[in-house]
Amino acid sequence: MTVVFIHPFQSLCVVLAKKKKSCFVGNANNRRHMDPGLSQLPFTHHFLDFPANRVPRSCVNARPIFPGSQLGVPVRQQHFLLFPKHVVSTCSKFIKKFFSTFEIPHFRIVMPAPSENTLFGMGNPLLDISAVVDKDFLDKYGLKPNDQILAEDKHKALFEEIVKRREVEYHAGGSTQNSVKIAQWMIQKPHKVATFFGCIGTDRFGEILKKKADEAHVDARYYEQSEEPTGTCAACITGDNRSLVANLAAAQCYKKEQHLDLDSNWDLATKAKVYYIAGFFLTVSPPSMLKVAKHASQNDKLFCMNLSAPFICQFFNGAMMDIMPYVDILFGNETEAASFGKQLGFQTDDIGEIAGLTRSLPKDNPARPRVVVFTQGKDPTVATVGDKVTTFPVLDIDQNHIVDTNGAGDAFVGGFLSALVQEHPLEECIRAGHYAANVIIRRVGCTFPEQPDFH
Repeated sequence: MTVVFIHPFQSLCVVLAKKKKSCFVGNANNRRHMDPGLSQLPFTHHFLDFPANRVPRSCVNARPIFPGSQLGVPVRQQHFLLFPKHVVSTCSKFIKKFFSTFEIPHFRIVMPAPSENTLFGMGNPLLDISAVVDKDFLDKYGLKPNDQILAEDKHKALFEEIVKRREVEYHAGGSTQNSVKIAQWMIQKPHKVATFFGCIGTDRFGEILKKKADEAHVDARYYEQSEEPTGTCAACITGDNRSLVANLAAAQCYKKEQHLDLDSNWDLATKAKVYYIAGFFLTVSPPSMLKVAKHASQNDKLFCMNLSAPFICQFFNGAMMDIMPYVDILFGNETEAASFGKQLGFQTDDIGEIAGLTRSLPKDNPARPRVVVFTQGKDPTVATVGDKVTTFPVLDIDQNHIVDTNGAGDAFVGGFLSALVQEHPLEECIRAGHYAANVIIRRVGCTFPEQPDFH
């Protein structure tokens, strides 16, 4: 098997499996040991020397090279060749064609496992509470079997009553928290690649939320206050229907000065290389979003945002456009894209054209062109690739296997981000997003199996 990965020192390592039981670390002075044709690569002058018969210790954060291998110890049946990272980004097609020409099978690219706190998310944390109820319960609180509403005063007792049900499930929720949670699930290890900031209450639900975030291996650093209770979202399940009642409460109380601006928290935030904040947070703390977005732009990092909902595009357009010059990757679905385009006077209903026009909006860091990604449910995902707009088909699924589509958008973003922090190209990020969404819509709520089956 041939494996290619980029280790933390920003070089590309090509590993060639051999039948003979010997090991050699390739370098520019020992080309006679290489396979025929390898010396023809135009990058051999970039080879680096390593101690004979040992895997370079600079690769300690990379995933296992092959079953049973251990990094930093002698290996068998391997050859190592190193290239700088820029070779991969500029010449990946040539490299793949080269290996194909010399009939080296199973060529694939595996990126290194990212370090802790590489991905930063900030948003409205909610504790998702799911329980099976009956029609009388729905009628008592004036709920429809399949609906999504914000809690009113008459729903306050609902949250106290639903937790007394026989089988209750709790999950760390909220749009951004869902996405970073799924990104962490896709990555698996190391834990705490994803960091999350948001506001909760000093109450029982807050303690449960902290526990659930920890179980998801997300490094959640909540701003805790006592004025409002922890935000919750009750999922009242009747048969195949879910009636969602959200009480944002503390989630709307995030204070930049009392949390993000603290040295310890800001130091943690600046460790990230990729930032993601859903548009919903524009209703809570635009100054916090702007601080993070400017930091990303000034330090050549990636800042990602989601349109989140048509009402965000309509009623918070001013705050959104203040952030837009710093947005490197913009997500949304077709409904949100249409609302955004209408608000900006694009005079077109074509999602591809809206994506192209959105890409061309003013940008603070013009050296990094904006990427726009619009999902369309079962229809192909639309994305800007350079100056062009391209579509990417979603995974097929039997309609009978679809259980709940509410978390599909968050899941897509989470899958996308999991590949992005590992520096995969756009096509692979979208493929990861499609996979994650395909998994989540087969289950109730934004939940997932223990491990992903994604390669």
